Amino acid sequence: MTSDNVPIDRRTALRTLAVGAVVGVSGCATEGGPLPGPDPGTDGTGTSEGPFRNVGVEGTTLVVELAPDTEIDQVNLIQPNGELWGTRGVAAGAEQVSFEFRAAYTPGEYDVLGLNGEETVVEESLAIRPNLEIREVGLYRNHPDRAWEEVYGESSSDSNFLINGEAFVTVENTGTGPETIHELTFTGDVPNPLENPRGSGIHEKEQVVVVPGKTVDVFSGSFPFGSVSSEGMGCSLEGNSGEFTVTLDTGVKSSSVTQTYNVRYSGSTEIDDCEIIISEA
Repeated sequence: MTSDNVPIDRRTALRTLAVGAVVGVSGCATEGGPLPGPDPGTDGTGTSEGPFRNVGVEGTTLVVELAPDTEIDQVNLIQPNGELWGTRGVAAGAEQVSFEFRAAYTPGEYDVLGLNGEETVVEESLAIRPNLEIREVGLYRNHPDRAWEEVYGESSSDSNFLINGEAFVTVENTGTGPETIHELTFTGDVPNPLENPRGSGIHEKEQVVVVPGKTVDVFSGSFPFGSVSSEGMGCSLEGNSGEFTVTLDTGVKSSSVTQTYNVRYSGSTEIDDCEIIISEA
């Protein structure tokens, strides 16, 4: 992890007066644990009756909502390793301050400190950890209602070579922090398995950010169900079946997200019009 922050213990951080604002954190990642329960010092929903009315992640931003007429003049954010991430001055009448996440950050327990001068008025902890889960994998022939033409270009033909060879992967973030997908790969018994696709393996994107509580469709850009490669499995009149694995390389958690599926090909020797049935393994 590359950082300009000097290690600082939490007590010292309470008295740190920073000039300006540190906007993000650069990208080392550690393995997150299970998702926590409600934060201490709140009513169980993240809302407090104290100087902090609410502390939570909205999209890619940590937002601290302040009580009216609060005496807090500074908010500090402390990373899980105890280093000061950044500080925000609180102007008179301000209703909130925020800290923007970049593409990668350290998941874990963050401390949000409200200061009046050098005195700590309030301190709350917030667990910020992403948790991506692959919900579904599908093809155009089985899911024509997805945004295929919007993503790959306008076409209404089922035999469109590009659309018939690509796939979508539905991903949900059930965690409390944003996650960034850097690479999408299909390996195993698909017509065109690629462990190292050109670029990210995502159609015309280097990365996809999935914020907490959201579900997105990630469209492939490596043609996994296109022309049969020398190592791939394709369609036949008699039928072929096997397994393939979808892998998402991510920027926050250190381990990839994977899911294995059963697949059956039958009814034709042409990839464009054979039946391809995908089911959970």
